[in-house]
Amino acid sequence: MKKLTDLGRRRLLNMLLGGLTTLGSLFALVPFGRALFPNELTKALGAPLEVVLGDLQPGGIKIVEWRGKPIWIVRRTTDALADLATNADDLADPLSKISTQPRYIKEVNRALNPEYLILVGICPHLGCSPLYKPNPKDPDMGPNWRGGFFCPCHGSRFDMAGRVYKNMPAPSNLEVPPHKYTDAGTIVIGEDPA
Repeated sequence: MKKLTDLGRRRLLNMLLGGLTTLGSLFALVPFGRALFPNELTKALGAPLEVVLGDLQPGGIKIVEWRGKPIWIVRRTTDALADLATNADDLADPLSKISTQPRYIKEVNRALNPEYLILVGICPHLGCSPLYKPNPKDPDMGPNWRGGFFCPCHGSRFDMAGRVYKNMPAPSNLEVPPHKYTDAGTIVIGEDPA
């Protein structure tokens, strides 16, 4: 009789353990199910973003948010564009060979339309947001400053194409997100051109 009782307890414990294991496995699968079938809010956060340039003046910046990141749209002046070809010796990666950008962005100006620069506004060093400092005569930036972006966290400097200067903490240029123009005054961030 004692053997029968021990056998019954063992079966009961095995069934409980099997049930708990099954229940735990189901709970562990919930995050995978959510990743496979995202809700509408999650889909919207990753969706392309249409931006109307409006009255953005030369030298001005427009900041929007896409996928939780700040996106800078800078309308460069003719002087800023002319300067891009003259500072290659000062830059760590002047041709953006090690930088994150779509393959169709190959020009020195790092843009589909040279007048407008589109960048992710996050420093590749530690994720700080650099400051836009377009004035080439900014007294706070020193005598060799040509205008661009300055990261106040660790001092990285970038030119008006988002290219990092030599000997800076940032390991690469600022990221260029995928984007396209639907017309002269509208940009879609997050979609490649056809």
